[in-house]
Amino acid sequence: MNAPLSAALYERVSHVIPKAEWLSFEDDIEAILRLKNERNAVVLAHNYQTPEIFHGVADIVGDSLALAREATRVEADVIVLAGVHFMAETAKLLNPEKTVLIPDMGAGCSLADSITPADIALLRQAHPGVPVVTYVNTSAAVKAASDICCTSGNAKRVVESLGVPKVLMLPDEYLARNIARETDVELIAWHGHCEVHELFTADDVREMREAWPGVTIIAHPECPPEVVAEADFSGSTAGMSDYVGSAKPGRVVLLTECSMSDNVSVQHPEVDFVRPCNLCPHMKRISLANIRAALEENRHEVIVDPAIADGARRAVERMLAV
Repeated sequence: MNAPLSAALYERVSHVIPKAEWLSFEDDIEAILRLKNERNAVVLAHNYQTPEIFHGVADIVGDSLALAREATRVEADVIVLAGVHFMAETAKLLNPEKTVLIPDMGAGCSLADSITPADIALLRQAHPGVPVVTYVNTSAAVKAASDICCTSGNAKRVVESLGVPKVLMLPDEYLARNIARETDVELIAWHGHCEVHELFTADDVREMREAWPGVTIIAHPECPPEVVAEADFSGSTAGMSDYVGSAKPGRVVLLTECSMSDNVSVQHPEVDFVRPCNLCPHMKRISLANIRAALEENRHEVIVDPAIADGARRAVERMLAV
């Protein structure tokens, strides 16, 4: 990496990454930037990626909805998904002719693991005629067994777009319960939970308000409903970031994955971020080193079984059309 580019990149993250740590990243960053150019590749990074990835090598960043939308517009030959496996599958569904790589095949998701197509078949038997709305935090096989997908950012809009009195909303129980407060549509929930967000409690929120009077507390809708009820605002990771940008709170807590606060604080250095967050062990499997290795060795290519790809693609595209 040439010196001006290195300096410009570090300047953005200097208040969240110590200089000595940044120097240890520079070789990988330089190699990734070169490899992206050589291979006509792009890096898509979720908001939960660490700052050296999010601000250092990513071309497109955002929440699950933003990454799904942007994946349809990518003109590169190779997509590296710095996130978890279901996100890479979604990128492949929307770009079947492109090479999609994930740096670590072990980057999974507790929500995606909580439900199977067989579970959906049983739910359809128990609730005949009720459409299935599936969170994008699911496998391609589960998407294929569903009618339409949603994200935390568009769930209410998707549910109401169906024009029916009742839907099955899977697999995140807390997201379904939180959205149920905002709509007249009856939501039948599954019992899946995010292992990061389910750890937050209403007591945590009250203790934070006591420790930092006047603090603004923002909760992700995968948090338990009692946590969301205690918060000042709830929204997707994109919604959380937008709220900080528009409200400009003096001090804020983001009840979500740890790296989210680091990444948003880069954009809003004037805001004091309190960080009682939880780490996602799956997101943290992605590193500069394995992004570089994925590009160098073309490793961990994501393939979606053609037998399920069409159905899964329909569910995602139907969401994107809402």
